[in-house]
Amino acid sequence: MPIDAVVFDIGRVLIEWEPERFYDSRIGAARRQQLFDQVPLHEMNLNVDRGHPFRGSVYALADQHPEWTEEIRWWHDSWLQMVPREIPHSVRLMQALQAKGTPVFALSNFGAETFETACAAYPFLCSFDRTFVSAHLKCIKPDPEIYAILERETGVAPDRLLFTDDRPENIAAADARGWQTHLFTAPAPFAARLVQAGLLSGQDAA
Repeated sequence: MPIDAVVFDIGRVLIEWEPERFYDSRIGAARRQQLFDQVPLHEMNLNVDRGHPFRGSVYALADQHPEWTEEIRWWHDSWLQMVPREIPHSVRLMQALQAKGTPVFALSNFGAETFETACAAYPFLCSFDRTFVSAHLKCIKPDPEIYAILERETGVAPDRLLFTDDRPENIAAADARGWQTHLFTAPAPFAARLVQAGLLSGQDAA
Protein backbone atom coordinates (compact mmCIF):
# COMPACT_ATOMS: atom_id res chain seq x y z
CA MET A 1 0.00 0.00 0.00
CA PRO A 2 1.42 3.43 -0.89
CA ILE A 3 2.34 5.80 1.94
CA ASP A 4 1.08 9.39 1.82
CA ALA A 5 2.59 10.63 5.12
CA VAL A 6 5.02 9.52 7.82
CA VAL A 7 4.17 9.97 11.50
CA PHE A 8 6.98 10.27 14.05
CA ASP A 9 6.90 9.88 17.78
CA ILE A 10 9.40 12.31 19.35
CA GLY A 11 10.92 10.98 22.58
CA ARG A 12 13.47 8.22 21.96
CA VAL A 13 12.86 8.54 18.22
CA LEU A 14 13.96 12.09 17.35
CA ILE A 15 15.36 13.27 20.69
CA GLU A 16 16.72 11.30 23.61
CA TRP A 17 14.45 10.94 26.64
CA GLU A 18 16.43 9.44 29.51
CA PRO A 19 15.23 10.41 32.99
CA GLU A 20 16.67 7.25 34.51
CA ARG A 21 20.09 8.01 33.07
CA PHE A 22 19.87 11.56 34.39
CA TYR A 23 19.05 10.36 37.91
CA ASP A 24 21.75 7.67 37.77
CA SER A 25 24.29 10.41 37.06
CA ARG A 26 23.06 12.46 40.02
CA ILE A 27 22.37 9.92 42.76
CA GLY A 28 23.59 6.54 41.45
CA ALA A 29 21.62 3.65 40.02
CA ALA A 30 20.69 2.01 43.33
CA ARG A 31 19.27 5.16 44.90
CA ARG A 32 17.54 6.08 41.65
CA GLN A 33 15.83 2.69 41.62
CA GLN A 34 14.67 3.29 45.19
CA LEU A 35 13.27 6.68 44.21
CA PHE A 36 11.42 5.34 41.17
CA ASP A 37 10.04 2.42 43.22
CA GLN A 38 8.68 4.74 45.92
CA VAL A 39 7.52 7.73 43.87
CA PRO A 40 5.21 7.52 40.81
CA LEU A 41 7.29 9.85 38.66
CA HIS A 42 6.29 8.35 35.33
CA GLU A 43 2.61 8.33 36.30
CA MET A 44 2.89 12.00 37.22
CA ASN A 45 4.57 12.68 33.89
CA LEU A 46 1.72 10.99 32.03
CA ASN A 47 -0.67 13.42 33.71
CA VAL A 48 1.52 16.28 32.47
CA ASP A 49 1.25 14.71 29.02
CA ARG A 50 -2.55 14.76 29.47
CA GLY A 51 -2.38 18.52 29.99
CA HIS A 52 -1.85 18.94 33.73
CA PRO A 53 0.44 21.85 34.71
CA PHE A 54 4.11 20.86 34.67
CA ARG A 55 5.61 22.69 37.65
CA GLY A 56 2.48 22.29 39.75
CA SER A 57 2.37 18.55 39.16
CA VAL A 58 6.03 17.99 39.98
CA TYR A 59 6.07 20.20 43.05
CA ALA A 60 2.82 18.71 44.39
CA LEU A 61 4.35 15.24 44.13
CA ALA A 62 7.48 16.51 45.91
CA ASP A 63 5.32 17.82 48.75
CA GLN A 64 3.79 14.34 49.11
CA HIS A 65 7.25 12.73 49.47
CA PRO A 66 9.32 15.05 51.68
CA GLU A 67 12.15 12.52 51.91
CA TRP A 68 12.66 12.98 48.15
CA THR A 69 11.72 16.65 47.72
CA GLU A 70 14.89 17.81 46.01
CA GLU A 71 15.16 14.80 43.71
CA ILE A 72 11.52 15.02 42.59
CA ARG A 73 11.80 18.73 41.85
CA TRP A 74 14.69 17.97 39.49
CA TRP A 75 12.06 16.52 37.13
CA HIS A 76 10.95 20.12 36.58
CA ASP A 77 14.04 22.14 37.38
CA SER A 78 16.48 20.01 35.33
CA TRP A 79 14.07 18.61 32.75
CA LEU A 80 16.10 19.65 29.72
CA GLN A 81 19.01 17.54 30.99
CA MET A 82 16.72 14.49 30.59
CA VAL A 83 16.43 15.23 26.86
CA PRO A 84 20.15 15.92 26.35
CA ARG A 85 20.48 15.64 22.57
CA GLU A 86 18.72 14.99 19.30
CA ILE A 87 19.13 11.68 17.46
CA PRO A 88 20.90 12.97 14.33
CA HIS A 89 20.14 10.13 11.91
CA SER A 90 16.43 10.27 12.75
CA VAL A 91 16.37 14.02 12.18
CA ARG A 92 18.06 13.53 8.81
CA LEU A 93 15.39 10.99 7.86
CA MET A 94 12.63 13.43 8.79
CA GLN A 95 14.22 16.19 6.75
CA ALA A 96 14.95 13.91 3.80
CA LEU A 97 11.30 12.84 3.66
CA GLN A 98 10.19 16.45 3.60
CA ALA A 99 12.73 17.29 0.91
CA LYS A 100 11.19 14.52 -1.22
CA GLY A 101 7.71 15.99 -0.70
CA THR A 102 6.40 13.46 1.83
CA PRO A 103 4.42 15.14 4.63
CA VAL A 104 5.80 14.43 8.09
CA PHE A 105 3.58 14.58 11.18
CA ALA A 106 4.42 14.38 14.88
CA LEU A 107 2.25 12.31 17.24
CA SER A 108 3.71 12.51 20.71
CA ASN A 109 2.84 12.27 24.38
CA PHE A 110 4.27 15.56 25.62
CA GLY A 111 3.39 18.24 28.15
CA ALA A 112 2.50 21.70 26.87
CA GLU A 113 5.31 23.45 28.73
CA THR A 114 7.87 20.74 28.11
CA PHE A 115 7.10 20.70 24.40
CA GLU A 116 7.66 24.45 24.26
CA THR A 117 10.98 23.98 26.05
CA ALA A 118 11.98 21.15 23.69
CA CYS A 119 11.12 23.23 20.62
CA ALA A 120 13.34 26.05 21.87
CA ALA A 121 16.22 23.61 22.41
CA TYR A 122 15.63 21.63 19.20
CA PRO A 123 14.20 23.99 16.55
CA PHE A 124 13.62 21.18 14.03
CA LEU A 125 10.62 20.18 16.20
CA CYS A 126 8.85 23.27 14.83
CA SER A 127 9.14 22.06 11.23
CA PHE A 128 6.63 19.19 11.10
CA ASP A 129 3.89 19.55 8.52
CA ARG A 130 1.40 18.89 11.33
CA THR A 131 2.02 18.43 15.05
CA PHE A 132 -0.24 16.45 17.39
CA VAL A 133 0.83 16.82 21.03
CA SER A 134 -1.12 15.02 23.73
CA ALA A 135 -1.30 17.93 26.19
CA HIS A 136 -2.84 20.13 23.52
CA LEU A 137 -5.38 17.43 22.64
CA LYS A 138 -6.12 16.28 26.22
CA CYS A 139 -5.61 12.63 25.33
CA ILE A 140 -2.58 10.39 25.12
CA LYS A 141 -1.30 7.39 23.20
CA PRO A 142 -2.36 4.62 23.11
CA ASP A 143 -5.93 5.97 23.51
CA PRO A 144 -7.71 5.50 20.16
CA GLU A 145 -8.98 9.08 20.18
CA ILE A 146 -5.56 10.65 19.63
CA TYR A 147 -5.06 8.55 16.49
CA ALA A 148 -8.57 9.43 15.30
CA ILE A 149 -7.81 13.15 15.72
CA LEU A 150 -4.76 12.86 13.47
CA GLU A 151 -6.75 10.96 10.83
CA ARG A 152 -9.58 13.47 10.93
CA GLU A 153 -7.45 16.60 10.86
CA THR A 154 -5.01 15.46 8.16
CA GLY A 155 -7.51 13.65 5.97
CA VAL A 156 -4.97 10.91 5.25
CA ALA A 157 -6.45 7.41 5.09
CA PRO A 158 -5.21 5.21 7.96
CA ASP A 159 -3.69 2.60 5.66
CA ARG A 160 -1.64 5.31 3.91
CA LEU A 161 0.07 6.46 7.11
CA LEU A 162 3.42 5.03 8.26
CA PHE A 163 3.93 5.49 12.01
CA THR A 164 7.10 4.91 14.02
CA ASP A 165 7.16 4.82 17.83
CA ASP A 166 9.40 3.14 20.41
CA ARG A 167 6.56 1.77 22.55
CA PRO A 168 4.87 -1.48 21.46
CA GLU A 169 1.49 -0.50 22.93
CA ASN A 170 1.42 2.67 20.83
CA ILE A 171 2.29 0.69 17.72
CA ALA A 172 -0.42 -1.88 18.53
CA ALA A 173 -3.03 0.88 18.82
CA ALA A 174 -2.05 2.23 15.40
CA ASP A 175 -2.08 -1.28 13.92
CA ALA A 176 -5.64 -1.71 15.20
CA ARG A 177 -6.68 1.33 13.17
CA GLY A 178 -5.07 -0.01 9.99
CA TRP A 179 -1.99 2.22 10.02
CA GLN A 180 1.29 0.94 8.61
CA THR A 181 3.77 0.84 11.48
CA HIS A 182 7.40 0.40 12.48
CA LEU A 183 8.52 -0.26 16.05
CA PHE A 184 11.47 2.08 16.49
CA THR A 185 14.60 0.59 18.06
CA ALA A 186 17.29 2.60 16.24
CA PRO A 187 17.45 4.88 13.20
CA ALA A 188 19.07 2.40 10.81
CA PRO A 189 16.22 -0.17 10.71
CA PHE A 190 13.71 2.64 10.21
CA ALA A 191 15.85 4.05 7.42
CA ALA A 192 15.75 0.63 5.77
CA ARG A 193 11.96 0.57 6.11
CA LEU A 194 11.70 3.94 4.38
CA VAL A 195 13.90 2.71 1.55
CA GLN A 196 11.87 -0.48 1.25
CA ALA A 197 8.69 1.61 1.03
CA GLY A 198 10.17 3.63 -1.81
CA LEU A 199 10.08 6.90 0.14
CA LEU A 200 13.85 7.41 0.19
CA SER A 201 16.85 6.14 -1.73
CA GLY A 202 19.66 4.41 0.11
CA GLN A 203 21.71 7.58 -0.23
CA ASP A 204 18.88 9.75 1.10
CA ALA A 205 18.44 7.45 4.09
CA ALA A 206 22.12 7.26 5.08
